Amino acid sequence: MSSVLYDTPGPRAKRRNVVYTIVFLAVLALVAWWVLGALDDKHQLDADKWSPFVTDSRVWTTYLLPGLTETLKAAALSILIALPLGALLGIGRLSDHRWVRVPVGAVVEFFRAIPVLLLMMFAAALYREFTTISSDFRPLYAVVTGLVLYNASVIAEVVRAGVLSLPRGQGDAAVALGMRKGQTMLYVLLPQAVTVMLPALVGQLVVIVKDTALGGALLGFAELLSQNRQITANYGANTIATLVVIALIYIVINFALTTFASRLERRLRQGRKTPSVTLPAQAGATDAKSEAVSGA
Repeated sequence: MSSVLYDTPGPRAKRRNVVYTIVFLAVLALVAWWVLGALDDKHQLDADKWSPFVTDSRVWTTYLLPGLTETLKAAALSILIALPLGALLGIGRLSDHRWVRVPVGAVVEFFRAIPVLLLMMFAAALYREFTTISSDFRPLYAVVTGLVLYNASVIAEVVRAGVLSLPRGQGDAAVALGMRKGQTMLYVLLPQAVTVMLPALVGQLVVIVKDTALGGALLGFAELLSQNRQITANYGANTIATLVVIALIYIVINFALTTFASRLERRLRQGRKTPSVTLPAQAGATDAKSEAVSGA
């Protein structure tokens, strides 16, 4: 037997796959043993490196929770601005008017080609030179600006690809009903494309949450990952323990985001399945009698 992608393995192939799996797990175990041994030699696995996260609440109230708040603030602002802006840019790229489609396409390709960190640095320099924004808020503005410009361009491509993936007959049917291009896009194409675009959009939202760390690396933005330096300076150079805890926080946030999006996608798909409507037997009989009377 075979599937679309590959042939079903036979007895020899199955034994070979088992051997490959055992060898891979053995190599992985050796690498893990070597890494843990190296960490132990550097005293990074000592209990006093990890205990502050359990015994000292100041680690959370002074460093981790404030950093998490700044991360979520920057991510939320970027998402709220980038999503509608990206949708507008994506719709603009689908416009029938060349004077709309070409400039929008140039903007999307321009900002999509520049690294997001470079956009943040340019934004910080512009805010410093040409605005009166306080230095306390300037890193947040620069991070949000860079994230919005880059991710709105990526989201625009996601929207464009999602709409173009729909059958052409959807738009033709709307035009046949007398709907204008804007109405067709708003009421017919975009609602159907949402379920197609949702996995890619969620992936981009996860990228936004993680990319807030770039602002802490070079712009002095007090986000979650940047708190690593403060914690290791005050709690005995526990770099590995701090990074592990911060990584777990990121995992929890992004897992919650993807779980919510998965449930939303499932509901949207179920909502599009409408049950068929059938006439009750009595109603059908009544209609038949009415037709017979009128015919007589």
